[in-house]
Amino acid sequence: MGGIPAPFDAYRDVVRPEWIDDNGHMNMGYYVVVFDLATDEWMRFVGLDRAHRRAREVTTFCLEAHVTYHQEVRERDPLRFTTRLLDFDAKRIHYIHEMYHGDAGYLAATNELMSLHVSRETRRGAPMAPEILERLDRIRAAHEQLPRPPQVGRVMGLGARPTTR
Repeated sequence: MGGIPAPFDAYRDVVRPEWIDDNGHMNMGYYVVVFDLATDEWMRFVGLDRAHRRAREVTTFCLEAHVTYHQEVRERDPLRFTTRLLDFDAKRIHYIHEMYHGDAGYLAATNELMSLHVSRETRRGAPMAPEILERLDRIRAAHEQLPRPPQVGRVMGLGARPTTR
């Protein structure tokens, strides 16, 4: 789709020394931190950048977030993030980040999110501006061509228990 990368692939980072835990890999809490930095880049791409938020007195809040961990990353490992729009409506954006090792290329983790567009004045959900909804519609058209990541909508649990008598 003209001008819309599918998936969005712009954010890069490096595993910082302060993110390392006693196991010698990135601590689970810092996955959320670096995914949040990737979200900032994603929101800029969508059009919900700082200038838009200030001019319209709006922001976004995270309603729900799921992280899956696939393979560890260690200090100074390069990170590459892709983001796919899964869906949206007038007030919500559903998307998933995939974190890859920047050199080896393996999937390290995913972060599925539901964000709510919020009025700063009321602190309640508010409809996004028409130009943002139009942009999201163009992004969705490009991203719906991609295969759906298997991590989307995962439910945590142990599965069915065997019955014993």
